[in-house]
Amino acid sequence: MRILFLGDLVGRSGRQAAIDAIPGMRRRWNLDLVVVNGENAAGGFGINEAIYEELVGAGADAVTLGNHAFDQRETLVFIERADRLIRPANFPPGTPGRGSALIDTHDGRRVLVMNLMGRIYMDALDDPFARAEAELSAAPLGQVCDAVLIDFHAEATSEKQAFGHFVDGRASVVVGTHTHVPTADHQILPGGTAYMSDAGMCGDYDSVLGMDKEEPVRRFLRKISTQRFEAAMGEATVCGLAVETDDKTGLAVKVSPVRIGPRLEPVEPRFW
Repeated sequence: MRILFLGDLVGRSGRQAAIDAIPGMRRRWNLDLVVVNGENAAGGFGINEAIYEELVGAGADAVTLGNHAFDQRETLVFIERADRLIRPANFPPGTPGRGSALIDTHDGRRVLVMNLMGRIYMDALDDPFARAEAELSAAPLGQVCDAVLIDFHAEATSEKQAFGHFVDGRASVVVGTHTHVPTADHQILPGGTAYMSDAGMCGDYDSVLGMDKEEPVRRFLRKISTQRFEAAMGEATVCGLAVETDDKTGLAVKVSPVRIGPRLEPVEPRFW
């Protein structure tokens, strides 16, 4: 199975770059599954229904979220009917929406897509390790589904790496989001799980984590806020992770970062 994951879409520049790129990447690489993180898609803070529908219409099979999941108040309502929109599974019971979904590919295979949020330096949600254990027990790889992709939305690389090893051999892909900076540690773990600490963002890299530079710099210099953060509007770079899995085991056999755009060194998967 050929899987593409795109990191946090930041603002109009980032989401439009992803929307423009996804159809061509699906055709060119003959992709079976495309998942994007949309938690910063609406001006850098959350997602709305129109953007969600746009992403699905462009070819995203699922849209994951994170700590900004409910920054747009309408998300509390429309997430219930958006069956491909996945918020962190370790939100407390009763939180609107779903933390995982079984997604059917065009050829009838089934993929468990899960979203979890880390706890180090972030809002302390329920234990993501325990939540993952419950989700994987309910839909084990090779029995209920043909592949498992987990978006682990977290700040600390130590927590991300520990989680990758925790589910190694039980998930096809563990990819980190949230820090907006692509890491260079893409690999296949000993048990067969493709791993990357952070996929990076789809956004303008002439920025501070996708935000217009002036206000973040002022806050570091003066320790006060003068205005709200605004998403940078320059040309975006699309960043993510490409993974190919073995059809028999559902585990990863090939992995590559993806970087397409003006500011970072371009990388595309050579095996497709």
